[in-house]
Amino acid sequence: MKTRINTILTAVCASAFLLPVAANAQDVVVAEEATSVTEFNCDNTDRYYSSWRDNWFIQVGAGVTQPIVERGLGHGNGRTVVDKDIMTAEYNFAVGRWFTPYIGFRLNAVGGVLHWDNPVSTRMADGWTRANHVNLSLEFMWDMCNSLGGVNPDRPFSVIPFVGLGGDFMWNMKGINGGAPAATNILNRDNDRWQRSWTLPVSAGVQFRLRLCDYVDFFAEARASFYGDNWNGCAYGQAVDAKVSCLGGFNFNIGGRGWDSYNECVSASEIAALNGEVNNLRAELLESNQALAAALAAPKTVTEVVNVEGPDQPLLATVRFKINSSVIESQEDVNVYNMAQYLKDNPSVNIVVAGYADKDTGTAEYNQALSQRRAQAVADALVKKYGISSDRISVQAEGSATQPYPANNDWNRIVIFENK
Repeated sequence: MKTRINTILTAVCASAFLLPVAANAQDVVVAEEATSVTEFNCDNTDRYYSSWRDNWFIQVGAGVTQPIVERGLGHGNGRTVVDKDIMTAEYNFAVGRWFTPYIGFRLNAVGGVLHWDNPVSTRMADGWTRANHVNLSLEFMWDMCNSLGGVNPDRPFSVIPFVGLGGDFMWNMKGINGGAPAATNILNRDNDRWQRSWTLPVSAGVQFRLRLCDYVDFFAEARASFYGDNWNGCAYGQAVDAKVSCLGGFNFNIGGRGWDSYNECVSASEIAALNGEVNNLRAELLESNQALAAALAAPKTVTEVVNVEGPDQPLLATVRFKINSSVIESQEDVNVYNMAQYLKDNPSVNIVVAGYADKDTGTAEYNQALSQRRAQAVADALVKKYGISSDRISVQAEGSATQPYPANNDWNRIVIFENK
């Protein structure tokens, strides 16, 4: 009798608390309406984001460079290939940021002293025309490894092609005087030969990065810049001058390196699972209200409450799982606990723990193994965590061949308790 009174009081309290909530949540009143939450179009793709403070870097390096200018002269002065005799040192400093795991930008400065053969020059005492120059460009960078091999912030080696546009300033040109009439020096407004020039080069190349630690990478980079023919104060031969460089140095990561991610399909599954729990609570509330109404309408007689045991008693509890997971979530563990209490209250009852997987994810073989792991995880929790004898539990893997909820694919990531 005391147990019956406690049940009634509990139902009254639950009704008083949940009825106002139910009045304002008509979209989840019945299971048929709640299923619309799971009808969610998603491509099961991880999307990455980070704080604006993260994924910045500073790059410092040095290497060698050589201009390739006035090609096609035919009298020996023009250099048409990379020549170590006119290579000089070049220095590099850049600041940039990766906006996604695949795409980044950097503001890159390279500069130094250049030497080259000038066909209209009597040449300097050391044999070369020379000038100082600096190139500042905004460069688009593509992480080819993340794009083709999947995002991995801990990848030890990366290949990063890049392309950019910027400005180049050359000054203090020396050795541009006299020479062959076939070529043309560029003259300024005072009819003097150019001593400086401004141009807008296009740059392209590829960088190789070797991860040393969380904050430092070593890089090696090959790059080429392309200029108009007047870049070096002399216009002759082909219309495009070029400069090739090989650089190496260090890349210092600032503000952290890594990405957070989310998946719309996982979120939709979690919403569907919560919606299912709300529907279960609605059903339990309705059952409690009906029991309360029946109790209030019953004759005021004292009857003995008989605890019914055996296979005719329904098993309503289920355990839901996230996609591709056999881990029992904390909000689902309460259902395992309730089943353990039921088995303790009914010692003659044995159960089957049946695991399932949804048919739209994975192969049939993989889903068979996944449903086995889910069922075994629930059985182990009953035995090891709640003290139920393993002799009373049978584990059964249904895979994805059977779908308990054919109208809702996400709901089939589930373990169902059945009478044995």
